[in-house]
Amino acid sequence: MGVTATKSMELRVLHTASDMNLVQKLEHDIWSMDPLPVHQTITAAQNGGLLLGAFYQDELIGFSYGFAGFNKGKSYLCSHMLGIHPDHQDKGLGALLKQKQKEMASEMGYDLITWTFDPLESRNAYLNLSKLHAVCSTYVENCYGDMDDSLNHGLPTDRLKVEWWINSSHVEEPVRIDADSALDPFEWGVSEDDFPVLLNTEWEKTWGPVLVPIPTNFQAIKTHNYELAMDWRFKTREILQRLFAQGYAIASVIKGQEGLVHYYVLVQRDELQLN
Repeated sequence: MGVTATKSMELRVLHTASDMNLVQKLEHDIWSMDPLPVHQTITAAQNGGLLLGAFYQDELIGFSYGFAGFNKGKSYLCSHMLGIHPDHQDKGLGALLKQKQKEMASEMGYDLITWTFDPLESRNAYLNLSKLHAVCSTYVENCYGDMDDSLNHGLPTDRLKVEWWINSSHVEEPVRIDADSALDPFEWGVSEDDFPVLLNTEWEKTWGPVLVPIPTNFQAIKTHNYELAMDWRFKTREILQRLFAQGYAIASVIKGQEGLVHYYVLVQRDELQLN
């Protein structure tokens, strides 16, 4: 069940109480929050869920936690949490855990994995959409209510729901999208404190690809300019909800040359090969 990523790192399935205790410690190290109860994670693992751990020199440094989901006759794996120890972030471990999750979920009989992420967190967006080739066409306002952790404190916890159709043509060989010819209707400027500012939310209805800007470093905006962070939240909420209502889905992320924003690339959902 395990796979060696380097000479000193191993990815393997977690299923014992001692495994779950290690997950609890890592959760606290990453987020300084109350961890998931061991009885919950073990029960999930025994009933269609999947927990994976990344071990470096026998120390747990990353994990993913998913449980079985079911809606309207469709079963799927709900990938609820993924965390990497602060000392080991930005090393590609998140992508490795997701690829192992994809492999194991397919063996378990799943063809769909879902999870949520903050629409304004560009790093997560790039991993989910441009590296893993998931798609998004569902926007959930204030999904988790008020949260007091360092990443979410003070803002509505809006989320995009990711759909990762792990056996689809889109994941294996995504449809090529000409982002250079996409509509780019949303202007942005720069604030006095050198942060990007989204200037408009209106556009003429179109059926071709559309670009939507998001900040490259939303956490810095939250820390230094709370009002601007709220402005980004509400404006992108309006834009994405309207585009989704018109049949669009987010298919990828492209990095802006300016360094202050990246861009979601949206196309009509029925153009994507998700089956």
